[in-house]
Amino acid sequence: QVQIEESGGGLVQPGESLRLSCAASGFVVSDYPMVWYRRPPGKEREFVARISNVGTAANYADSVTGRFTISRDDAKNTLYLQLNNLKTEDTAVYYCNRQTIKGLGSWGQGTQVTVSP
Repeated sequence: QVQIEESGGGLVQPGESLRLSCAASGFVVSDYPMVWYRRPPGKEREFVARISNVGTAANYADSVTGRFTISRDDAKNTLYLQLNNLKTEDTAVYYCNRQTIKGLGSWGQGTQVTVSP
C-alpha cells in the first residue's frame, strides 16, 4: 500500500529555517520524480519543487528559488525540503507526492508551516 507522511512543519519567525520530511512506503522514492507542493490559506495548491529520479536534478518555483532545497535520502526512502530564510508568504500546508505516468499520486495530510513575526 502506497503511503506518504509529511512532517517537520511548525511555527517560525521570518528569516528562520525548517526542514520538512516526506516518509514513503509502498514505493521507492528514487524510482519516481518527486515533488513538493503547498496550499497557502485560502488559495489553490501550488508547485514548490521537483527532484528528478535520474540523478538529483531539481527545479523550483520562482518564489522559493535560492531559499528552498529539495533532496532525498535513498537509504531512508525519504524526501526532504529545506526551507531557509522563511517569509510570511511561505505560510501554507506543504505536501509531497510522486509523479507517475498517470500524473500525481494521492495526496497525504501535509504538514503546516506558519511563518509569523
